[in-house]
Amino acid sequence: MKKPPLILFNVILFTILTLITIIGVPFWAITYGFSNVEIITTIILFFFTGMSITAGYHRLWSHKAYDANIIVKVVLAIGGAMTLQNSILHWASDHRVHHRHVDVNDKDPYSANRGFWFSHIGWMMREYQSERYSDYSNCKDLQKDSVVMWQHNHYIAIVLIANIAVTAILGYLNGSILGMMLLAGICRIVLVHHVTFFINSLCHIWGKRTYTDCNTARDNGILALFTFGEGYHNFHHIFEYDYRNGIKWWHFDPTKWLIKGLSFIGWTKNLRKCPEDRIQQAKFAMQLQFAKEKLVHKYPNPDEVIAKLESEYELLINRCNEYYTTKKRLLRVQQRQLKRTVDGMDLQAKCAELKAAFVAQKAHFTALTNLSMHPA
Repeated sequence: MKKPPLILFNVILFTILTLITIIGVPFWAITYGFSNVEIITTIILFFFTGMSITAGYHRLWSHKAYDANIIVKVVLAIGGAMTLQNSILHWASDHRVHHRHVDVNDKDPYSANRGFWFSHIGWMMREYQSERYSDYSNCKDLQKDSVVMWQHNHYIAIVLIANIAVTAILGYLNGSILGMMLLAGICRIVLVHHVTFFINSLCHIWGKRTYTDCNTARDNGILALFTFGEGYHNFHHIFEYDYRNGIKWWHFDPTKWLIKGLSFIGWTKNLRKCPEDRIQQAKFAMQLQFAKEKLVHKYPNPDEVIAKLESEYELLINRCNEYYTTKKRLLRVQQRQLKRTVDGMDLQAKCAELKAAFVAQKAHFTALTNLSMHPA
């Protein structure tokens, strides 16, 4: 099958940036060295521009996982442009197509089923979907956003001013324009490119399918360290409108912390979270599925064991539903300031009792599924 034509601009751009980063930056470091100011500036811009993609392009605009004020929007729009990953409108349009047709090779712009290279960077090298390049019909909401359209209409100017002018001025003030532009400009762009590209490639290859196996997305705590918290990708692909990727407090998700932190001063609001019971039930369903698959290979006649496991699973789901239904009722009572009434106190006691039963059944079910994983 004949390959689509190359996008020469992208090929040349990626090639030049990469060569400068792997040859020019080390040469400058050995010959002249980089100052502490240049290194610190690079680190700051790396996190600022990288998280402008994850908090801005991705969670704010592509998925509408929260709302932000004009200051946050403008800052994230500028930071996102500094990564050279196209405008918000174009990026979000591609990403929404990706979620709608994930892993469908002829529809998903960066389908992981076409291999690591394609999903990482290859999809941007050729005219694979030129027919829909300027089709933003899936982003009518974003076309009403003044910040999105301002950035889209002035994208090139913002890229040049924010990248070249800013790093040149900082370099001038520090005494080395070229040194600052090499490290905080070009090298930083390349690093942010590949860190965010890992979300499309490695996050669909390496890790666990914790919540769904309907797509290739994986959860990987190690990748979360390098992708500003986007490594919990299996969760994201089933609960895409949640402003979090790492849902536990210990999950490394600096993007989540940024969004939540800004909410304390009123700069972000309406942070969307998937109901906890849905998250739990998706996880239990995958535990059951994996355990059943293991049991089929572990025992010659596993029907009795599988039946027992399914029975415990049904009991777990019932416990889960009872607990979370009662918890929601309790929250409504507390919101009406009735928590000191007899009914409120009875509901609190019932909620605590159901929680204990749910936790006990969860531990029992987990122990059974773990037991099924061990060889006979």
